[in-house]
Amino acid sequence: MAFGSMDSSGSQAPMAEINVVPLVDVMLVLLVIFIITAPLLTHSVKVDLPKASSSPNITKPEHFELGIKDDASLYWNGEPIALMQLTSRFLEKVKQDPNTELHIRADGRVPYEHVAQVMSIASKAGLIRIGFVTDPSQVKHP
Repeated sequence: MAFGSMDSSGSQAPMAEINVVPLVDVMLVLLVIFIITAPLLTHSVKVDLPKASSSPNITKPEHFELGIKDDASLYWNGEPIALMQLTSRFLEKVKQDPNTELHIRADGRVPYEHVAQVMSIASKAGLIRIGFVTDPSQVKHP
């Protein structure tokens, strides 16, 4: 008496078909897991980020300021200077002290091209410390 066979011939040949029932069971379990977890992945987590506020930066006395107005005019510590003179001035400062800081005080309406040009000249001259001066009292908070 053989199980699974209705054949009366009595030959016991192995089944040549793949049993897909366990594979379907695993697939359905995975499908249920993905259905449950998918909505959890699409919801973002609300995070209340802190508001940034700037405070005055107390620096060492070894620094100089370069002002850039919206008409692209340059001012070295308050005195007008031409763009062509920047390289020689920067090289002098680096020769005196390699850790000298350049503070760029740019007007809010200055195109980025002018600021990037000054930064490029300063970098080529060897100034490694470049900072931007801002006025924290004019920051608008939403």
